[in-house]
Amino acid sequence: MPTKRLDAAGQAYQLLSERIAAGEITPGMRLKESALAESLGFSRTPVREALRRLGAEGLVVVSPNRGAQVVSYTADEIDAFFSVRVMLEPQATALAVPRFSDGDIDELEELAERMAALVAGTPDMRLIGELNRDFHDRFLDGSGNRALASAVSAVVRPAVVYRTFHRYSAEQLQRSMAHHLELVDAARARDAPWAESVMRTHLLAAKHAAVSGVSATNPS
Repeated sequence: MPTKRLDAAGQAYQLLSERIAAGEITPGMRLKESALAESLGFSRTPVREALRRLGAEGLVVVSPNRGAQVVSYTADEIDAFFSVRVMLEPQATALAVPRFSDGDIDELEELAERMAALVAGTPDMRLIGELNRDFHDRFLDGSGNRALASAVSAVVRPAVVYRTFHRYSAEQLQRSMAHHLELVDAARARDAPWAESVMRTHLLAAKHAAVSGVSATNPS
């Protein structure tokens, strides 16, 4: 349900992003402003603003005079995205660990604990996705290697991440949160090889869930 703290465009964005992540609005679906405005109970202006924001985040493609279309990726494309992350992000993690201050690690721990608490209750996948992105970005930014961080960021697809969280079983989601907490432990211990190994395992698990989820939805 929309919250009173958000304006109409913010409410429309939240509702649409949640429905896209949950698969209620499916990959490849065309989104018409008029139909969305009617179904969501808003005028077309906030819906248009919400679609622009979703487009900026890579969840939809907005084309002049053609409206918006939900981004769709094949299993092979998702496999390729994650393969690059698996090769590069653990390396960035290893570089970041010795560079983190105690305060940086405290902030990582706070993010990891917030995500774990959300999973323990009724998971808000949109919020978990946002916190997860922030958590991973801390390692990329902390690496001190802009080229490496940019290469990883170039293959991170929000639509894929959000849908992956929704495809996780309760057990898989708990395991993902446990990986985050273990990454904090490794960073606290200043153990770069440990952190690198955990990040690799974490990403491989996400890759498996994402690829199998698409393959199951679109069997060959």
